[in-house]
Amino acid sequence: MSMKQPKTSTFLRFDWPYHFVTLPLALVLLVCSVLLLIRTARADGDDGLALLVVGFALALVFALMRMRRYATKTQDRIVRIEEQFRHYRLTGRQLDERLSVRQIIALRNAGDEEFPALCEQAVEESLEPAAIRERISQWRDDTMRI
Repeated sequence: MSMKQPKTSTFLRFDWPYHFVTLPLALVLLVCSVLLLIRTARADGDDGLALLVVGFALALVFALMRMRRYATKTQDRIVRIEEQFRHYRLTGRQLDERLSVRQIIALRNAGDEEFPALCEQAVEESLEPAAIRERISQWRDDTMRI
């Protein structure tokens, strides 16, 4: 655990096979299929196959976006449960229900010594995640979240 938030720390992480290979290829497929549909329509050809390709490309892009959303929501739930348990372990009390998931995700970077107090401050002052991170003096990296 480092004492301060790293200067180069970013809270946006990329899964390179998804963000830089799969999703771009699906978007290229969608654009190419739309161009094929336009070219087929201009040539007065049979639009059926081109429409089918566009439909499959749209379905692929939609499915990829939904899968990413489901994975992110699952990570959010896991972080919430982990931090709920950590708060209970440190204080013997449940985490305040008024904390939003975004606040809890920001609080996960706080060290054990300051975590309970920061939880109370986040609720009482309605702190945004960035403000919570600024108040963290004992930084805990979360290298598992993507």
